Amino acid sequence: MILSGRGVTAVLGPTNTGKTHYAIERMIAHDSGVIGLPLRLLAREVYTRLVEKVGHHNVALITGEEKIAPHRARYSVCTVEAMPRETTASFVAIDEVQLAGDLERGHIFTDRILHLRGRGEMLLLGAATMRPILEYLLPGITVVERPRMSQLLYAGSKKITRLPNRSAIVAFSADEVYAIAELIRRQRGGAAVVLGALSPRTRNAQVALYQEGDVDYLVATDAIGMGLNLDVDHVAFAQDRKFDGYQYRNLNPAELAQVAGRAGRHVRDGTFGVTGRVDPFDEDLVHRIESHEFDPVRVLQWRSKALDFSSLKALRKSLEAAPAVSGLARALPAVDQQALEHLTRYPEIVDVATASERVEKLWEACALPDYRRITPAQHADLISTIYADLVRHGTVNEDFMAEQVRRADHTDGEIDTLSARIAQIRTWTYVSNRPGWLADPTHWQEKTREIEDRLSDALHERLTKRFVDRRTSVLMKRLRENAMLEAEISVNGDVFVEGHHVGQLAGFRFTLAAGSEGTDAKAVQGAAHKALALEFEARAARLHAAGNGDLALSSDGLVRWLGDPVARLTASDHVMRPRVILLADEQLQANAREHVLARIERFVNHHISTVLKPLDDISRAEDLEGLAKGLAFQIVENLGVLFRRDVAEEVKSLDQESRASIRRYGVRFGAYHIFLPALLKPAPAELITLLWALKNDGLDKPGYGELIPMLAAGRTSVVTDPSFERTFYKLAGFRFLGKRAVRIDILERLADLIRPLLQWKPGTSPRPDGAYDGRRFVATTSMLSILGATPDDMEEILKGLGYRADAVTAEEAAAFLASQNGETAPAEEAGASVADAGSVEAEAADAPTAETEATGTAAAEAPAAPAAETEAADTAAAETQAAPAGDDAAAPAEPEAPAEAKPVLLWRPGTRQDNQRQGGRQGEQRRGGQRHGQTEGREGGRRQAPHGKSQGKSQGKPWEGKPQEGKGSEGRPGGQRKDRGDRHDRNKSSPPKFEGRPPRKEKPIDPDSPFAKLAALKEQMKK
Repeated sequence: MILSGRGVTAVLGPTNTGKTHYAIERMIAHDSGVIGLPLRLLAREVYTRLVEKVGHHNVALITGEEKIAPHRARYSVCTVEAMPRETTASFVAIDEVQLAGDLERGHIFTDRILHLRGRGEMLLLGAATMRPILEYLLPGITVVERPRMSQLLYAGSKKITRLPNRSAIVAFSADEVYAIAELIRRQRGGAAVVLGALSPRTRNAQVALYQEGDVDYLVATDAIGMGLNLDVDHVAFAQDRKFDGYQYRNLNPAELAQVAGRAGRHVRDGTFGVTGRVDPFDEDLVHRIESHEFDPVRVLQWRSKALDFSSLKALRKSLEAAPAVSGLARALPAVDQQALEHLTRYPEIVDVATASERVEKLWEACALPDYRRITPAQHADLISTIYADLVRHGTVNEDFMAEQVRRADHTDGEIDTLSARIAQIRTWTYVSNRPGWLADPTHWQEKTREIEDRLSDALHERLTKRFVDRRTSVLMKRLRENAMLEAEISVNGDVFVEGHHVGQLAGFRFTLAAGSEGTDAKAVQGAAHKALALEFEARAARLHAAGNGDLALSSDGLVRWLGDPVARLTASDHVMRPRVILLADEQLQANAREHVLARIERFVNHHISTVLKPLDDISRAEDLEGLAKGLAFQIVENLGVLFRRDVAEEVKSLDQESRASIRRYGVRFGAYHIFLPALLKPAPAELITLLWALKNDGLDKPGYGELIPMLAAGRTSVVTDPSFERTFYKLAGFRFLGKRAVRIDILERLADLIRPLLQWKPGTSPRPDGAYDGRRFVATTSMLSILGATPDDMEEILKGLGYRADAVTAEEAAAFLASQNGETAPAEEAGASVADAGSVEAEAADAPTAETEATGTAAAEAPAAPAAETEAADTAAAETQAAPAGDDAAAPAEPEAPAEAKPVLLWRPGTRQDNQRQGGRQGEQRRGGQRHGQTEGREGGRRQAPHGKSQGKSQGKPWEGKPQEGKGSEGRPGGQRKDRGDRHDRNKSSPPKFEGRPPRKEKPIDPDSPFAKLAALKEQMKK
């Protein structure tokens, strides 16, 4: 051993004292030199700095995995493991000599410290804790202590998301490093990652990402404590325990100071602290780190250099030799010694390693680093394979190596996969750089280096993609440079700042993209708004000049310009004049804002007046006076539909001239409704529903917008949904009638079919299909067809309209009609006729519902079919009734159980007595044993009691009843007496009798009435 420190200088001190820089300056002052560094990454950094000073042809780089050796290079930069055992160089330096106390690598540093010397100068660089042990082991050594150039201060505990910019967060496991980096990416834009397991090229790229300002945070292990020059202002410990290769333990104060010392650069002060789940440091620890006062290193790790290769047993014994000098401690078995222990148990190795040369070759193979971090046994297996090739063939089998290299040559996969492949290829890079191990080392050195570089670049890309928000990093870098951020807006509204997508402009509103909530959010918004200010003005000008075709009003109450929402409607005092609320950011100001609002208001008013022209016209009518004007006002307030019963008195009081004036605006006086037929179309109905919803806060009510598609599909009636807001049926042009809703104009067509049946006088011919006794009628196929309903639905609809049914048997109905038609037809024919009418219900009830719906749809698609076609359809339907209802009823399905004949329902207008009579039968069940719930008889909250079968049988006798007091005939549905155009009121002074009609009050005929025109046409035909 060389136990003299003569010619050796130890430059000791904390971090940021310029020790490495001093060593580089001293080395280039000599004609040759060698410097050993603890990390391949740091060796690369020093190599680059030397090349800048003396040129690449004068500098060699030698590590276990890389060798750059220009011919006659004067200076060599090495990792400590790759330093030569002997050298003729004038200058030798070893950095971070305090690692001589490390349990895993310490014996290598100790060996170089004690044995390697330069001809002219020897420098040992490290922490001040090494001074006592160096002065003891190397008497005569010169020690120079250098003070820290800046102060290191404790900043306490902070949350990770509140750490200042230019911070390094330190953890001691890859999982923890990745988790912290992910959190910082989400909260602060991104972080660079540095781990010892990364390849040097990847670590260099990640450090450059941080150094160049693309990110403001670095998440790393304690690898950053080994001399890396970083612009770190604050170091935060997210963990204070690590696994040192043998056990988990707390870091000692000197180790904490080594990492914390990375904070600050040159004369700029730095801070350190804790974050995450780490408890704040106690005062004594803080004081020791800030003042750099630590326990000295008392022993160095040592392993014998004098190895005996005569046999495996001798080699193992020499490795276990104890040091002869105090201050040195025998090192624990390192990776190479552990591999040797495993290999000596392999019989094939014991059989081969008999000569000293082969034992030495085995020890050389055991030096293969375990880059893959696998188990010692697996690592020993790989060494065994390589050693077998070296002994048998002199070189490693290239086919075997080619296969191993090929498996690693893939750049797909995620971070962990790429890291494993890099560890694999580094193993073969080391093999290719061992002298004499390969037949063509140059080829494999180039190939493995190329693959490692590609994998390292791919890993850097994955790390950056996962842990760095490129948009944020670029913006923050430009902001630090105080540069004006450039913003632009694409045609489809995407907003870009410095070429990165930051948000979307829809109409006159800007929305930040997801992930823009970090510290740069205000800067991004500021840059975007500068560009948006001009864009808003340009858009305002284009909107002001836009045609109505570029604007649209959607069912959600939004006004859209070229698809983008620019305003929304809200309620005002007038239902047809909603208020316009502009959807625009503050950047739309002054005149531009006013012009946009005015243009949208003009569009909305024009759209409403166009789509709802009949309603708009009548709302502006100036020629209406008195009761007509009041009725028109109610039509507008009710958005085009009035129930006639609600305005019966007003209608009765109108004279013919007033009626004609209202009809000129498209108003129709129907049997059940006063309405505007032009509004019973999808577009007007949708707009009417929207206006009502705005006025009544109904956009979120159930059923909004659900009925318009049914209207557009031509449905004449629909099954009602009890969860829907009932008003929506009326707004869509449907009358709610219990379980079914029927289109209003279709109900008026139904009234046109019922009216002649109730006006027919017994004894006259021909008797209309469905007429019975002038007061009652039977549902016909024509009625079912136009309604698209089944007989059961028809029963619900007629009851909802206020009709009541008397149930008689088919034989009774036939007998009655036979007595009425005795003069014109035999009784058998009359009975068959009524049986045919009654069997409509029975046979239609057996028909599939789909056919009924199809019939309703067809009726909707051709509402104006000629009467002749309707009659032909009715005739064809009647002809299909092959047998009279009475015969069907008499035919038993089983001889033992004859089927009960279905009664014939005779419908008549309901009266007050019916309502009172039904009120006492709330608990009764409907025909067939099923209870029937209340049926909607009148809109606006009035409901009819459930109606069952008539208790008695009419026996063909006329029904007598009193009209409802205080109600005109036009307030009653179905068989109300009306004149042509509008029937005269029933004479209230004379109770109605079955034998004849009550006297009618003559009124002047309205010349504009369609009935008047029909009468005139008949008179012309008579002439």
